[in-house]
Amino acid sequence: MRRIAPKSPSALTRMRTAGRIVALALEAVRSHAQPGVTTAELDRIAEEAIRSRGARPAFKGYRGYPASICTSINEQVVHGIPGPRVLQEGDLLSVDCGAVWEGYTGDAAVTIEIGECSPEARRLVQATRAALAAAIAAVRAGVRVVEISRAVQQTAEAAGFSVVTTLTGHGVGRRLHEEPMVPNYVSPADLLSSPVLPSGATIAIEPMVNAGAAQVRTLEDKWTVVTLDGKPSAHFEHTVAVTEAGASILTLP
Repeated sequence: MRRIAPKSPSALTRMRTAGRIVALALEAVRSHAQPGVTTAELDRIAEEAIRSRGARPAFKGYRGYPASICTSINEQVVHGIPGPRVLQEGDLLSVDCGAVWEGYTGDAAVTIEIGECSPEARRLVQATRAALAAAIAAVRAGVRVVEISRAVQQTAEAAGFSVVTTLTGHGVGRRLHEEPMVPNYVSPADLLSSPVLPSGATIAIEPMVNAGAAQVRTLEDKWTVVTLDGKPSAHFEHTVAVTEAGASILTLP
């Protein structure tokens, strides 16, 4: 079973600052996300919010990614690239954002309802948010990652939705992606080999929940992941630190 290294108190302090900057950037995006606004404009707003606080965007240039945030609309699950696309009434917009402060990373995501969305879309957003809350409630020192995965899957499926199985949450710290992987579903292998989280571990928990089937594919831009059946998806994420008392959310404003 893999051992997860805890972060030092000074590292956690830096990660909390990075996380706060991410949260403030997401708040800025949310306040401007409305019909008629382009995703490129939201990317500019997020980058300015990050850099004005002395941090740098964690995503820009990461493995060649060209923007500071990911903007995924409707059937786009994650990794949508900002550009000239204009937001429309009723869209679901998932925004993923990361920032690096003094060498440490914060990572979070929200799904924003643009104008008046359908009842089904609203229910999908509520269920995905609830899945994240259930996962965070399962976190404590000594817990196995599989229990976090189980909380996400049970919450999403109880609402009649499906979780994406080919993408996961992850450890985070000096690097955007570290050990352990944090799946949103339970596999037989997880029951045998799921790692134990020590106090001081830091992970990004990110349910990706589909209105229809779980299957996804990646578009020709090699980034944007979409649902195979074209039905909408929602995405929420927080970076949390593991403590004896439970999860401490690092990506709060």
